[in-house]
Amino acid sequence: MANSVSIEGYLHVDGFDQFDREAFNKRKIRAGMRKAGQLITGRAQMNLALGGGREDYPTNRTGATTDSISFKLSRSGFLVRIAPSKSASMKVFYPAYLHYGVRRKSGGGWRIKPRDNYMTDALVDSRDEVQRILQQAFSAALLN
Repeated sequence: MANSVSIEGYLHVDGFDQFDREAFNKRKIRAGMRKAGQLITGRAQMNLALGGGREDYPTNRTGATTDSISFKLSRSGFLVRIAPSKSASMKVFYPAYLHYGVRRKSGGGWRIKPRDNYMTDALVDSRDEVQRILQQAFSAALLN
């Protein structure tokens, strides 16, 4: 369980590095990336909804943070980003406060202490399944 944004939130599928992007059917790659994005998004939302208050995850009071977690495919389709974003129901982007924490001005203690990274945990928990999905997508998309 990480408490910082790092390379830990990154997944690389080996075996397809020697191919150029033009060697793949981009429609099939995008479908695989979309499926992986949906899986990680659902797992992160579940981590937040069910783990709130336990395992040092933030407590889910209004559901705004859970609802703000979404995925976005890159234009090329070879990258998917999953993250919470600021929604209309948020006055400020408080997932950043939950992740990094806020110190008190006087006294030096935490006003809001940093929480565990439910996004990274979602990726780590489903790493094998995501690799399987992406390997199938890349092998099916390889043009002859």
